Amino acid sequence: MRKLTSSDLKQLNLLKHYRIIRKWACMTSDLNDADLELLIYLESVDLFTKDDFKKGTYSYSWDNRRWNRLLKQEWITVWRKRNRTTQKYHIYKVSTKCKQLISRMYRIMLGEEDMPTKKFENNSRYSFTVMTTAIKNVNKDKTR
Repeated sequence: MRKLTSSDLKQLNLLKHYRIIRKWACMTSDLNDADLELLIYLESVDLFTKDDFKKGTYSYSWDNRRWNRLLKQEWITVWRKRNRTTQKYHIYKVSTKCKQLISRMYRIMLGEEDMPTKKFENNSRYSFTVMTTAIKNVNKDKTR
């Protein structure tokens, strides 16, 4: 397998519409930007502990409720429970719904799938109108 170079990634234009795709993912899944980017990081780690989670949060805005919120909303699930003798701590992984959201974001970045605008079209708020226009512009761009 050939190693990817920076020019290969630039030719893919992965980051061309990243901001709009990230905003769409946050608005449709009720996450904030920091939560989504942290979940992307954790998905690449695969299995992690709460300590790994804390290390991953150093570059994001501080939110002491983030861990409990992501667990409660089922973005993070327990992969292996501790048993207080041989396993001293839980091991976690991102949930299937998180993996599906991130995979969908990648497919949209590569142009394999368009972003739906249905959720935003029936809302008259200015931010939703602007977002709908931006999404339509991304969907029209077939060179992404």
